[in-house]
Amino acid sequence: MDSKRRHFLKSVTAASALIATGSVAKPFNIIRDLKKISPNDKIRFATIGMGIQGNQDTKAVLRGVPDAEFVAAADLYDGRLTRVKETYGKDIFTTRDYRQILERKDIDAVLVVTPDHWHDHITKAALQAGKHVYCEKPMVQHIDEGKSVIEAWKKSGKTMQIGSQRISSASFKEAKRLFLAGEIGEINYVESNNDRFNSLGAWNYSIPGDASPTTLDWDAFLGDAPKTPFDAKRFFRWRNYKDYGTGVAGDLFVHLITGVHFVTNSLGPERIFSSGELSYWKDGRDVPDVLVSILEYPKTDLHANFQMVLRVNFANAGAIANNTRIIGTEGQIEFTENNLILTKKKLSKAPGYGGYDSFGTFSASEQKEFEKQYNAQYPADTRKADPVKEIRFEAPKEDDAHANHFRDFFENVKKGTLGTVEDPVFGFRAAAPVLACNDSYFKKKIIHWDPVAMKLKK
Repeated sequence: MDSKRRHFLKSVTAASALIATGSVAKPFNIIRDLKKISPNDKIRFATIGMGIQGNQDTKAVLRGVPDAEFVAAADLYDGRLTRVKETYGKDIFTTRDYRQILERKDIDAVLVVTPDHWHDHITKAALQAGKHVYCEKPMVQHIDEGKSVIEAWKKSGKTMQIGSQRISSASFKEAKRLFLAGEIGEINYVESNNDRFNSLGAWNYSIPGDASPTTLDWDAFLGDAPKTPFDAKRFFRWRNYKDYGTGVAGDLFVHLITGVHFVTNSLGPERIFSSGELSYWKDGRDVPDVLVSILEYPKTDLHANFQMVLRVNFANAGAIANNTRIIGTEGQIEFTENNLILTKKKLSKAPGYGGYDSFGTFSASEQKEFEKQYNAQYPADTRKADPVKEIRFEAPKEDDAHANHFRDFFENVKKGTLGTVEDPVFGFRAAAPVLACNDSYFKKKIIHWDPVAMKLKK
């Protein structure tokens, strides 16, 4: 690595760490060549990829950002382009070729909501074309793509946000506040689940009857993926194939790990190991439907070392409780996108004796002497623990994490600043570990990661 590249990566890493602490002004705000948008101007945006999430994202923008104007859409399937005009108005510009959107000078920002294998290509092209970019998670499909996206963002001076919108919910913000206030003591363990038991939840989405090489651009969809004959299942259910998606790790673990990083200000794990299988949905997919990953986080100036266990089970016919538990030495925070429970529980200073304990095996004289020493060492006020406390938090009914996330992005666009809640450095620090979860599963080995330098260890 040359010295200029090393210096750049060091500066980006340091800046992201400062942003994560929230204790200083966001450093990229001082860049002077950013073009600010007048408070009275509309921010004109386009969505590239009008599938399920593309429509959800577009609606979230229109729901939460009054200053945003939806003007164009790109998709490779003609039926979706027709639906855009039916849903959002006949004047919306539509095209199969996303490059036509990037060429338009009247578009300020683009939402990149394509299959994962297109994220880095379109994001970098959009930044080079002078567009602000909102890119769906995970930011990249492969670890080695991450730093080139960060470089493109830095060079462009444009606002960029990654789309793990749960961290913009009221309950995630409350979890962060409680954690940073030390309410659970020192962190030692995290577990987070995202289980499902239904066909649509397992990505077996509906396929239109007119799907064909005529009504959609199959070659463009493949991009740099391996060439294969037309298959409508691969186009409309692309998440099931590692050529285009990132499996349950990239689609769901990324939400879980992003949330934990947001709450704890962690930069990431250093050891990752996965185990799983294709258990139930044996429908031609080549990614697992059951995956468990263990991630080991090192001690930093901001938190103690801890272990995180992530799980997805697409064949969970039992009770499903999709939540995250952050456990510490004095309690735990259990939260979802909509609610939170803080349980505080501290041990007494005195360890106690008797019951299922070796005390009962001592001789009578030794028991008497032990009690004498115990009473001298532990006065009565050290023998009772504080009562267990439980604090519940419910997100306000009007809280809209998806709209909040876009509001943060568009406010930064308007101000001409780069300090979004989930910038590309933060986004890559979440994406790389989950992609490492996949690498561990497919290669059957432990993956070693440097969370500060953001690179694989050999």
